[in-house]
Amino acid sequence: MREPTRSLVLWFPDWPVLAYRREVVRPPRADAPLAVFENNTVAACSAAARAHGVRRGQRRRDAQALCPSLVVVAADSVRDARVFAPVVALVEEHAPGVQIVRPGLCALRARGPARYYGGEEEAARMLVRLLAAEGFDDIRASVADGVFTAEHAARVTRPDDPVRVVAGGQAPAFLAPLPVTTLDDVDLASLLARLGVHTLGEFAAMPVERVRERFAERGARLHALASGRDSQPVQPRTPPPELRREVAFEPPLELADQIAFGMRVAAEEFIARLGALNLVCTELRVVLWGERGERSERVWLHPGSFDAGAVVDRVRWQLAEDGRGIFGSGVAGVSIEPEAVDDAAHHAKGLFGAGSDERVHHALSRVQAMLGHRAVVTPVIGGGRWLAERQVLVPWGDRAVTAKERSRPWPGSLPDPLPATVYPEPRRVEVTDIAGAPVTVGERDAMSAPPAILEAGDRRVRIREWAGPWPISERGWDPLRRRRAHRFQVVDADGGAWLLVVEEGEWRAEGRYD
Repeated sequence: MREPTRSLVLWFPDWPVLAYRREVVRPPRADAPLAVFENNTVAACSAAARAHGVRRGQRRRDAQALCPSLVVVAADSVRDARVFAPVVALVEEHAPGVQIVRPGLCALRARGPARYYGGEEEAARMLVRLLAAEGFDDIRASVADGVFTAEHAARVTRPDDPVRVVAGGQAPAFLAPLPVTTLDDVDLASLLARLGVHTLGEFAAMPVERVRERFAERGARLHALASGRDSQPVQPRTPPPELRREVAFEPPLELADQIAFGMRVAAEEFIARLGALNLVCTELRVVLWGERGERSERVWLHPGSFDAGAVVDRVRWQLAEDGRGIFGSGVAGVSIEPEAVDDAAHHAKGLFGAGSDERVHHALSRVQAMLGHRAVVTPVIGGGRWLAERQVLVPWGDRAVTAKERSRPWPGSLPDPLPATVYPEPRRVEVTDIAGAPVTVGERDAMSAPPAILEAGDRRVRIREWAGPWPISERGWDPLRRRRAHRFQVVDADGGAWLLVVEEGEWRAEGRYD
């Protein structure tokens, strides 16, 4: 193994919490207890939440039982990475060669900054002061042999003394008292605990040959880390090209046409810059902000790739849809940046053009540009229990994100095959028994009599076959929105097949099987 190199690590405690606070328009108070949850488990929490007993790994109900005022935030790895990117760019301006270990933790070779700033500790403290000036009040830094040792050295620092330097060759002594769970391998830590090995020092004292026999190369790698021999050097990232474009308006503008006109040059430069890199933008992030702190942020999708006109259209549509009622003092600025890019070669036109599909796309996009974002829509099937709510209209050019909704469990939903005709508003019908009395369904799903006659408008026909009832129960906990109904499938004497629903004694036709 190669000897470990000196590494400088910058660690931002509770980064998911910090990223949420820095991006949300109206963040909670600084002293408000806040926790980020992933799969209903605490992934990160603020210091105020920890003061109430909230800890990482807790179930959501346990955390809320300890702290009823806990602010619940869903985990978002994209948000964490997006907010961390400008932080890394700021560090690279003063100490190039940064490796992003994960959002909230980055590393760089200590040799260069130490020579320039007069020592390892001086370089670390300079970066801490730099980031503190940008509003990061709690940041820790450390220098040690290897990234693994430096990371855990940063974790043992205090807010009043945020820098720790582990002298060269002292990594084994520093790591020795740390628990084996520090290696972040649950199976290995569990087995070592059963063997009476509880610290990294005890694990490092085991013969490496025996560790390799039992745990293969991964075990040998972890044994080397526990021994302070981190042979993996810092791998600096290649800074991505700056593709973001921003336009500030002074004074703020209120008319959508003025804002769109002001964005045209920036949109053309944005597309030209992508073209110079042989890239196209397939997902676009647009941010609008006002002089009083108002903010509207949205990601727009495109079935192909954006051109300058499409970028300007998205700015105009976002102002019309999301900005209505938000910007009381006008729009002070707009920024655009690619959320996702693709190789331009994948979107090049064929030798004989793109055919009819391309012409259809241009025609519909032109109508959409003239009439508005939601003027041209396409139907897709979404999730839900009622047929009408499963009909989702997606604006042309937007990517339909309905697979997750459809895959959710929907007790009481209608299985395939679905009716060919679905009424936007269920039609009123009458269903009676052979004696002419209305058919009802009781509390225990018991029918008053078999259905015999169906009256739909001026049409009265005998029911030849029927199946049901299938109960539907929604929001039983909400006295205002709860619903309970029963579905029936019936076939009349003329061969027509109907999907009927009876709710509170009233029969309606939800659809027909044509």
